[in-house]
Amino acid sequence: MRGRSWWLPLSVVVLLGAIVLAAFIGPAGTISSANWKLIWELRMPRIVLAALVGAMLSVAGASYQGAFGNPLADPYLLGVAAGSGLGATIVFVTGRSNTVGWLIDPLPLASFAGGLLAVLVTYMIGAAFGPQRSSLTLVLAGVAVTSLVTAIQTFVLYRNSDVIREVYSWILGRLSTATWRDVRLVFPYIAVSCIVLLLHRRQLDVMRVGDDEASSLGMQVSRVRLIVVVAATLGTAAAVSVSGLIGFVGIVVPHAVRMLAGSSYRRLLPLSIVLGATFLVLTDIPGRVLSTGSETPIGVVTAFFGAPFFIVVLMRRRLAR
Repeated sequence: MRGRSWWLPLSVVVLLGAIVLAAFIGPAGTISSANWKLIWELRMPRIVLAALVGAMLSVAGASYQGAFGNPLADPYLLGVAAGSGLGATIVFVTGRSNTVGWLIDPLPLASFAGGLLAVLVTYMIGAAFGPQRSSLTLVLAGVAVTSLVTAIQTFVLYRNSDVIREVYSWILGRLSTATWRDVRLVFPYIAVSCIVLLLHRRQLDVMRVGDDEASSLGMQVSRVRLIVVVAATLGTAAAVSVSGLIGFVGIVVPHAVRMLAGSSYRRLLPLSIVLGATFLVLTDIPGRVLSTGSETPIGVVTAFFGAPFFIVVLMRRRLAR
């Protein structure tokens, strides 16, 4: 069953069904097909952005897991989340009202820049220890940078407690303010990142046998890992800049795909893109319709589904050993 080629077409059909369902369900209730203005101007940007972010976080998670040989790696491994959170915090503290004249909304710009800067520092620290054991040193450097940046963010919030609610609203993930402008802003980054990752799916399959074996087959492992990580990080930073921090997508979806269609990256990456988009489009629906007066942050909804799934994955790995 795992080798059948109908997984991808079937997942595309499921995604289209999820988009149609999400378009006709919202806080205003189910609407008629005649009210296209409400659907196009309010709901469709949110749905498309959810699909883009879900696809990016999912394929980034799968790519990180292949590049680092760690099935529990996620898109925020190298400090993207912490850097983006600090960038967003700085904008909230300085006051978005002071930037009305800007041509570009400073919030996604600062978040994007913060995420990339944190990853750059991670790479510089990792490179300082030489090329040996690059995978492990990068992960450890990412943990150190995340801790440092989180401490800085906590200090800034402690000195500016009046913006804590806004910052944590952003950190928990939100798509309620999505516009077509946000879609146009992140689409090029996510598209390029996904294309680069898909072009390297065969190399990720080879890397499953280990760095030494892959090198003996003529692959430049360090070069491939660098390209994959940079592409996944660039797309993740772009996604986070407009959606906030949405956890568990990069772990839940790739592992679900592995259970359904096997571990080959030739199937895993394309299916992760499509099913990641489907997952976030569907999980955005409860947050819109369950609460009255205010929305439940989408990060809370994904954690509600993702945390139990993560526990199941850990139990399966333990039993497999």
